[in-house]
Amino acid sequence: MKYISNTPAEQKQMLQEIGVEEISDLFQAIPDNIKFDRSFNLPEALSELELRELVKEKAAKNLDLSNFDSYLGAGSYDHYIPAIIDHLILRSEFYTAYTPYQAELSQGTLQAMYEYQSMICELTGMGISNASLLDGASALGEAVIMARRHTRNSRVLLPKTLHPAYANVARTYGEPHGLDFVDLPLEGGQLKLKSLENELDEETAAVVVQYPNFFGSLEEMKKIAELLEDYSKALLIVAANPIALGLLTPPGDFGADIVVGEGQPLGNTVNYGGPNLGYMAIKDDRRLLRQLPGRLVGKTEDVEGETGYVMTMQTREQHIRREKATSNICTNQALNALMASIYMATMGKEGLQEVANQCYQKTRYLIARLTELEDVEVVNQDNHFNEFWLKVDRPGTSLEEIEQKMCERDILAGVNLAELTDQEGLLVCVTEKKTRQDLDNYVKSLEVVLND
Repeated sequence: MKYISNTPAEQKQMLQEIGVEEISDLFQAIPDNIKFDRSFNLPEALSELELRELVKEKAAKNLDLSNFDSYLGAGSYDHYIPAIIDHLILRSEFYTAYTPYQAELSQGTLQAMYEYQSMICELTGMGISNASLLDGASALGEAVIMARRHTRNSRVLLPKTLHPAYANVARTYGEPHGLDFVDLPLEGGQLKLKSLENELDEETAAVVVQYPNFFGSLEEMKKIAELLEDYSKALLIVAANPIALGLLTPPGDFGADIVVGEGQPLGNTVNYGGPNLGYMAIKDDRRLLRQLPGRLVGKTEDVEGETGYVMTMQTREQHIRREKATSNICTNQALNALMASIYMATMGKEGLQEVANQCYQKTRYLIARLTELEDVEVVNQDNHFNEFWLKVDRPGTSLEEIEQKMCERDILAGVNLAELTDQEGLLVCVTEKKTRQDLDNYVKSLEVVLND
């Protein structure tokens, strides 16, 4: 429907029809002390040309990753995105599609979701995947309350090596459901296993482990899984970086019950922090399946034997009574999940392995170069994937000063851990996009800054 503004005469006619004199009379129920009763003090209207120039001027103040050599990570990663992704997702049938409520009219969209689910299962080594959630942190929030429903237990063990934002979201989701969250300390960039052993009990609903963890290190996943064997109810929830799974043992191989994570690295840009997509996969367990939040697409046959795709296990609040719903999540990130599907299909198994291997090898190279500098320590130099914990101890020079001076050299040196945790240092991330020249320039620039 085209938008046509109504004229003053038309407004007057409508007001007369409903029996009021002024538009303001429609808002009499609002107390006067909270009404905005002064002018907005807006400038004169601009022409379209003038408005375009103003927007360009304002937008030019924003700097993006094309302006900097960025080593930021901590959950959002600057990977190379094949050109085919934008080419395909901008097709009108994908870009304008919303929700496939009528499956018979949405076979293409449903098939894309089904393929996404299948690839997530293969990547994680799990049996069942949903059609995506909002982001990695909220996917973990859904996972902990899912564990609550499944086990009827209340304790969730959260290591200090978990992304702080993920931990906060998990608490926000879980505490209204009666979950009791227990922090587990870190030791040298890893979860302290002895503390996990001491805290596990028959009331444990879940243990959450990030893989690789927030500091970039790999936890001792097999040992963690072995500790849980004596507590049959407790679920192992793994928050995994999907790119790392191109190189690492998939969580399903060491007995994970639920795997969640941020799907942004799979073909989605950083986008100033969003939108992203959360993925969730579970082991092939019918009882656990009935607790799965979000959308799930299934493959079936029609009466004529033709393949068809349908929405199934719809336990969302839009489909059944609210008190019976597994979650109030009423959407999924279908377009972002489509990007992930195209990325995984384009890269293939060998491509994902290559991306993961380049991330690891280039991180390893940068660490080796950095450890040649004085007053520089890499806490987890022997245990990392594509992020590491860098400490700089130069008397008279603060970490904030180092960040600022590196920024002046067009380098974003890393994430200041003190802004997110009770630890000090930088979390430095390296992706496959970095060249040896980039990495050498990082080391050279840091050396200049430290000696300035």
